[in-house]
Amino acid sequence: MECTIHWVPETGMSMLAETGSGHLLSMDGAPEGGGRNLAPRPMETLLAGAGGCTAYDVVLILQRGRHEVSGCTVSLKAERAPVDPKVFTKLHMHFVVTGKQLPEAAVARAVTLSHEKYCSATAMLGRTAEISTSIEVREAGA
Repeated sequence: MECTIHWVPETGMSMLAETGSGHLLSMDGAPEGGGRNLAPRPMETLLAGAGGCTAYDVVLILQRGRHEVSGCTVSLKAERAPVDPKVFTKLHMHFVVTGKQLPEAAVARAVTLSHEKYCSATAMLGRTAEISTSIEVREAGA
């Protein structure tokens, strides 16, 4: 996996990431740090990546279990250390999974498998952060 970050000097502290798969991602800083608040902060993109990684796992695990999953939302809340490096110290992920007759136990199992076995992002963040999860299962069309 590769990624190249380009600082865009004329914008203050904006950064443009070019991923190895050929995609672009913009990042920026807060005004008090020289940024213009034009894009997510780098740590926000890290948090979003963790959410995307675990949501991907949960959906795939449920689909492979032949469950009719039609939606998955993960809301993440993180706390950071007060001093540099301001690593994540707490991370809570709330999963809302929608589908037809989804057993809560299957959703809970998928979340656990993602957290404990498959999600590389949360495995790394778990080295500095206490990670907790909660789930909500909703019936499709309800």
